[in-house]
Amino acid sequence: MAAPSGTRYDRLARTRLHAWWRPVLGTAAGLLGIVLVVLVVVIAGTLAGALAGAEVGVSNDRLFGDPVLELGVNLLAIAATLPVVYGITVWIQRRPPGTLSSVVGRLRWRWMARCAAVAVAAVVLGQATVAVTYLATGEDLGDLFGWVGWERFLPALIVTLLLVPFQAAAEEYVFRGWLLQAFGAFLANPWPGILLGAAGFTAVHAYVDWGIVDVFAFGALMGWLAVRTGGLEAAIALHVVNNVLAFGVSGADGSLDEALKQGSVPWQSVTGTVVQLGLYAVVVVVMAGRRRIETRSP
Repeated sequence: MAAPSGTRYDRLARTRLHAWWRPVLGTAAGLLGIVLVVLVVVIAGTLAGALAGAEVGVSNDRLFGDPVLELGVNLLAIAATLPVVYGITVWIQRRPPGTLSSVVGRLRWRWMARCAAVAVAAVVLGQATVAVTYLATGEDLGDLFGWVGWERFLPALIVTLLLVPFQAAAEEYVFRGWLLQAFGAFLANPWPGILLGAAGFTAVHAYVDWGIVDVFAFGALMGWLAVRTGGLEAAIALHVVNNVLAFGVSGADGSLDEALKQGSVPWQSVTGTVVQLGLYAVVVVVMAGRRRIETRSP
C-alpha cells in the first residue's frame, strides 16, 4: 500500500494500513536484524581471514592486522544491513520498499548523479578550506597529506570504491530513510525525526569532541535534504563522495588505521565541514527547484 498522493517524504509510511505498532515493531525487528547481519559478516570475515592466513584478533579495537581487510569487513557488514531495512518496510509496514528511496518510489539516478557532481566540488572546497585553516594556524600540512606508494594504496582504493557506495547507502536508508519515516508516521513535523536520526547516526560512530559536532551536523543536514528534495539521493551522493575521499586519503598517506578508529577530530576540520555542507545544501536546493524535482508523492 502506497501513501496518498501529495505525501511528503518523511510521511510516506503513513499509508491506509498504518497502525501505531508497525513502526515500533519494524524498528525493533530492524535493530535485531542489523545486529545479527553484522555478527554473521564479522564472524564469516574472521573465519575467512584466519583460513587465508591473515593476522586475526590483534587488539580490542582491531580485528585484523591488515587495515585493508579490516576496512573491507567493516564496510561489508554495514552494507549487508540494507536488505534488512527493505525487509521490514515490506513485511511489517506493508508498503513498497522503493518509498524508502524517494517520493516517486525509486532512486532517481540522474538526480543523484547531478548531486554527486556537486558533492565532489563541495568536498574538494571543504578540504581546501581545511588546508588553508591549517596554514593560518601554523599547523603542519604533512598531517593532512602523504603518500605510501601504489602497492599499499591500490588495495585500499579498490575496497573503498567497491564497498563504500553500498555502505554509505545503507546508513542513509537506516537513519534518513527508515527512522525519519518511522517518526513521520506519527508526527507532522519532520524535525524530531531528523534530529533523532542524526543523534543515532552520531552514536554509531566512535568520534569524540569536534568529531561529534561534525557527524551530527552532517546527519541533520542530510535528513533535512531528504525532506526538502523528496528522497535520499542527495544524502547518498554526498555520503559516498565524502567517504571515498576520506578512506582514499587515509589509504594514500598510510593512516587507514587511524581512520578506522575514528576518535578525535581537530577543530580545523570543522571549518571544512561548514564550507562543504553549506555549499552543498545551497546548490542542491537551488538545483532541485530549477529542475522541479518531486518533493511529494505523485
